Amino acid sequence: MEPQAAALVGAGLAAIGAGMAAIGVGNVFGSFLESALRNPGAADGQQGRLFIGFAAAELLGLLAFVVAMILIFVVGA
Repeated sequence: MEPQAAALVGAGLAAIGAGMAAIGVGNVFGSFLESALRNPGAADGQQGRLFIGFAAAELLGLLAFVVAMILIFVVGA
């Protein structure tokens, strides 16, 4: 396999991580909403953890995007 083709295949595989980040964000907010509806009194105390989970999921998605761009424009060139 040519190096440029391998870089593009690797970039495609790394881009899957961006889609998985969307699933992770949905899971974080869905779990928070479920717990907030079960116990509304504790929802305010859990909101900080909600944003930490959101930030972690988005960070991993952005990291996967950066790896894909590096593979396309740096390694594939």
